[in-house]
Amino acid sequence: MSATTEARVLDWLAGRQDEMLVALEAMVNTDGGSYDKAGVDAVGEQVRAFFSAHGIPVETVPGSRFGDCIRATLDAGEGAEANEGNARRNILLMGHRDTVFPKGEPERRPFKVENGIATGPGVADMKAGLVMNMFVMAAFKAVGGAPGPMVALFTGDEEIGSPEGRPVIETEARRARVVFNSEPGRANGGVVTGRKGGVFMAVEIEGRAAHSGGNFEQGISAIGELAEKVRAIHALTDLKRGITLNVGLVSGGQSVNTVAPHAQLQIDLRYVEPGDRDEIMGRIHEIVAKSFVPGTRAEMTIRGEFLPLTQTPAAARVFEMYREAASEAGLSITGDFSGGCADSGFTAAMGAPTLCAVGPVGGKAHSPEEYLEVASMVPRAQALARAVLRLDRAGL
Repeated sequence: MSATTEARVLDWLAGRQDEMLVALEAMVNTDGGSYDKAGVDAVGEQVRAFFSAHGIPVETVPGSRFGDCIRATLDAGEGAEANEGNARRNILLMGHRDTVFPKGEPERRPFKVENGIATGPGVADMKAGLVMNMFVMAAFKAVGGAPGPMVALFTGDEEIGSPEGRPVIETEARRARVVFNSEPGRANGGVVTGRKGGVFMAVEIEGRAAHSGGNFEQGISAIGELAEKVRAIHALTDLKRGITLNVGLVSGGQSVNTVAPHAQLQIDLRYVEPGDRDEIMGRIHEIVAKSFVPGTRAEMTIRGEFLPLTQTPAAARVFEMYREAASEAGLSITGDFSGGCADSGFTAAMGAPTLCAVGPVGGKAHSPEEYLEVASMVPRAQALARAVLRLDRAGL
């Protein structure tokens, strides 16, 4: 692509901050918790309406329980379609529409901008990234300069492990030339080049009820078993290897004067190396199968899972190319590692060179203090557009 094409794309984006904020306000003020399919799909309708207004084709991959996947597409710009090999593959921009917040949160904390800081549920994680992807796609549509076919994917269930979105993401990753996941940029302005994998599990424990005073000896305490399992599971943590186990939720029992007939614990496993997953899961299964309190039994269910984002040589080239492109927008970029999980792990595992957290800068996600630096929206969009235009420089 020519320098003229790049300049035209950047100029088109340069004056769009106010329009971006209008789109972002509408998204933030729409309910969109992961389990609120209607709300997540309402945000999807806003995405669809934007692309329709800009003449960009959109298709929907329906979700049965969670938000639909929205897929917008652009053909390659003039001249790019004649390129051979990898240039024919898709440039994938990715993001999720769901948030972690309960229904009604936008009414309690609506979108607001004060002193250059935007707040509201999901403002950074990751509705600002969605808006950025929308406008980058619109810029290439307006200018006609994409160096290859482009796809923008908007999923609806990332915050709960993408149970329905994952196969859609993996299908896109198989035909992707490169993946940019627009999770929020780090507070220091960095992007994410590596993430931990995660497995989220629930363990149901059964014991036997008995009156705690009248016939205590006939009871089998599920809570007693839970306590032993928690201790054993936490002992698997190995900080030097980046492996952490956290039992974050426990429940159980019938009444204070009843030996507990049932209990539940929920486990969060995080790991760095892909090979560590099976080892630790095997040890967890052993703990679940063992009855520390004779007569109890337990069953474990995996409720969600993310794969780690590991940096391949191709992904490292993408980062270096993005860092150079961002520097021309006045941004100083570092490549950071995050213990948090994201859909970018799925694309990386499929072999697609992946860079994460290229969205506008924000922080304190999943909390009432979540914020977005408004002034980062246009420069980060321009950095992404530059990176898209310079894929050949990274040998991609």
